[in-house]
Amino acid sequence: MSPDKVAMRIKQLRAAKGFTQEALARKAKLSLGYVARLETGHHDPTVTTLRKLAKALGVPVAELLG
Repeated sequence: MSPDKVAMRIKQLRAAKGFTQEALARKAKLSLGYVARLETGHHDPTVTTLRKLAKALGVPVAELLG
């Protein structure tokens, strides 16, 4: 999956949960800047980062990818 599609999915799931980027960053133990760059497609997240985001959002990793 392209970084742009992953970025869009992260943003959609974050918004659906009612989280700000700051809240998601805090829950996932990532920096706010990194979350912002992920959501704009400037970074391709590692598997470790995907796991952190999935846990913070309460979804399986596969949901971030699809």
